[in-house]
Amino acid sequence: MDKNGPVIVIEDDIDDQDMFNEIFKKLEFKNPIVFFTDGNKALEYLKDTDIIPFLIISDINMSQINGFELRNKIHANERLHLKGIPYLFFTTSADKKSVIEAYALSVQGFFVKPDSFKKMESTIKKIMDYWRECIAPNEFE
Repeated sequence: MDKNGPVIVIEDDIDDQDMFNEIFKKLEFKNPIVFFTDGNKALEYLKDTDIIPFLIISDINMSQINGFELRNKIHANERLHLKGIPYLFFTTSADKKSVIEAYALSVQGFFVKPDSFKKMESTIKKIMDYWRECIAPNEFE
């Protein structure tokens, strides 16, 4: 995890992408946001770049591959696994089965998208503040 690295957002809803952009500007987060609407393209980017993202925030319900499949592929890739990138689900709804499956894949958080801009802003702020305080293994290299 690179605290100055980009936040990777895998989200196929353009309105949600716009909200992320607006919230990051309003809260003055300096991390760039890199959006992907397709999990396969996000995986290619993560494999092909030497950049270490700060966070990955992923929807679950996407075309091509869903968030669970993407998380599994990232987790199974030794190079990506060693980068220690926090992986969070940010999705429309939650049920017990989905939450259990997510944590079985070693995600670091599961969030339901709030129903208002103000609540989403609060949630994103909490997530960013938490991970800025968290210490990762690669900080000792």
